[in-house]
Amino acid sequence: MKQKITIKTIAMELGVSTSTVSKALRDSHEISIDTKDKIKAYAAMFNYKPNSLALQLRNQKTKLIGVILPRIVHHFFSTVIKGIEQGASEKGYHIMVCFSNESYKKEVENLKVLSNGSVDGLIVSIAKETLESKDFTHFKDLVNEEIPLVLFDRVVDEVLCDKVVVDDVGAGYKATKYLLNQNSLKIALITTPEHINVGTLRRQGYEKALSEKGISVNKKLIIEIEEKENIKAQIERVFDQDIDAVFAVNEIYAATAMRIAKEKGYKVPQEFSVIGFTDGLISEYSSPSITTIAQHGLEMGKQAVEVLIERIEKEAEVYEPKKIVISSNLKLRESTKPSS
Repeated sequence: MKQKITIKTIAMELGVSTSTVSKALRDSHEISIDTKDKIKAYAAMFNYKPNSLALQLRNQKTKLIGVILPRIVHHFFSTVIKGIEQGASEKGYHIMVCFSNESYKKEVENLKVLSNGSVDGLIVSIAKETLESKDFTHFKDLVNEEIPLVLFDRVVDEVLCDKVVVDDVGAGYKATKYLLNQNSLKIALITTPEHINVGTLRRQGYEKALSEKGISVNKKLIIEIEEKENIKAQIERVFDQDIDAVFAVNEIYAATAMRIAKEKGYKVPQEFSVIGFTDGLISEYSSPSITTIAQHGLEMGKQAVEVLIERIEKEAEVYEPKKIVISSNLKLRESTKPSS
């Protein structure tokens, strides 16, 4: 049985670029007859069949961009969608949004639906189950077929495509450093499981700030939340320790931690400080309002669509993936002491 091959496979076997293979299969005048014959013969031998979306992209543009997000109810992702839509509209494009609901299977299905030639390219934030499984074959197949793809927020090194991320390490560092400067020295971290890379990066920033202060990392003060279980019950466990502040990697965790602190009789922020992540309505309208790291989702969405459209409209001989890092900032509110 002949193996399934891609443009990248052909290029590697014949010692040419993927762009050369792509052009040869399209019978481009830019490629010599000998090279075209060799590439076409190899492709025929292994029964190469081009991806339908790739064919659509090469033959005509739809002016439609596919977007796959992990979840629908999340302030950060809603602002990213707004940024994508604004950026796309300015360039004459429309967007089609799907949700994976953090499911690997649903993410793969969404990619298949969008790979029927209806979109010019894709913008995706990877589902939690995909990150946990470490199976990124569906994304690698898109890249091998030269389909424009931009990953944002949750990205992985294994997929060689354009990426837009926030400086998660720097954000974790800024939040922890601020708490330390306010004389909170027993800071709990409420984060995601290790396979969720954004949480891991924010933890690195947290640990860096503690290290600079000469404080050893106490693993008992770090809680990794499994969202399929009771979130409040998990966060309550860290309050069994002697803590005077919490840094949480999203605003749900931050709001929950603050509620528990108040239930236990802590005065916020006089006795206990809280910093969250994502500047959404929960943070703004909590009582007291929550100091948070602003991720600038609107800017991230605009940057993601800008780099995608650039990739769609410019056919480069040599593909060099871009990585755009967006800086975050601390938005001070009532859950932390005033700056000293």
